[in-house]
Amino acid sequence: MGPGLYIHVPFCARKCAYCAFFSRMAEPGATEAWLGGVARELAELPTDFVPETVFIGGGTPTELTESALARLLELIHARVRLSAVTEWTCEANPGTLTAAKAARLRGAGVNRLSIGAQSFDDATLRRLGRIHDAAAIPAAVELARAAGFENLSLDLIYGVPDTSSATFRASLAEAMALGPEHISCYCLEVEPDTPFARWAAAERVEIDEEEQREQFYAARRELSAAGWNHYEISNFARPGRECRHNLLYWSGGEYMGVGPAAHSHWRGRRWGNTAELPEWRREFTEELEPEAKARETLVMGLRRIRGWGRGEFRERTGYDYEALRGAEIARAAEAGGLVVTPERVRLADGALFVSNSVLAELV
Repeated sequence: MGPGLYIHVPFCARKCAYCAFFSRMAEPGATEAWLGGVARELAELPTDFVPETVFIGGGTPTELTESALARLLELIHARVRLSAVTEWTCEANPGTLTAAKAARLRGAGVNRLSIGAQSFDDATLRRLGRIHDAAAIPAAVELARAAGFENLSLDLIYGVPDTSSATFRASLAEAMALGPEHISCYCLEVEPDTPFARWAAAERVEIDEEEQREQFYAARRELSAAGWNHYEISNFARPGRECRHNLLYWSGGEYMGVGPAAHSHWRGRRWGNTAELPEWRREFTEELEPEAKARETLVMGLRRIRGWGRGEFRERTGYDYEALRGAEIARAAEAGGLVVTPERVRLADGALFVSNSVLAELV
């Protein structure tokens, strides 16, 4: 798989209560300054960089005005070699996606839209701090389909305090009924410096891990039974509709990141941009030792439900995974966290919900 390009749009109408991604409200002049920074970074892309995937994320890309969105798309076309692109994704909020923006995106070559639904329950949406109500989600899907999008993803959040499993499963059913090609189900995590973190510290909310577990496995059962393949811990897709850009991350591929807080991995080096506006700078650069990179690739690839084949991993990294982490893999398998066969290693089905603790032992 060839490299990917990620572009971070750091603007939101307001910050959601759970979100730790870098974003700001668009103040006067901020969009212009950001577009100028994006133009500079795109002009500095390596001359041999030819992406196979493009992902415009945020923040909220559809928070941009139609004219600002048009300028961003023009910059990408002018400064990126797009001839090899097979998947071009843009994130969208149901509250800010319009028919004109959807048409502009599709007309520019964007062929996949990832819509942040999060829930079909209005009380849960308010608890999460979302700017849209449940009715906006099917309306956004209709706009996207009318614009010609044949590859849609819906994001859902499970494990929200005071949202029952029955309520989550009802949201899941509504998402499935809309027929998206891809559904992501993310567990609510209490991130530092978010309203949920403050509420948890004040004991205003309580995270029920058993209910989160129940909701995760309910999603796995119901989506799998209905034909969405569970291909990564949080992601389900119709056959052939897996997110190629994210698969690139999970398989240890190369990518370039543009915009504040974006990261890059290219030719054995990794670097990140500072999370600041109106200007940002490169924050760090590190050389990746082959063995350290192979260990990281092992862990990331185990997020995929199929895990790693022995030959596949050796071809990708030049190492045998048992030579790298044989003792740790054996201990995790004995504890029930991994399934190991002569030619493959993967997370055990029962360990998917606690995958972070299993994978942490392999780092």
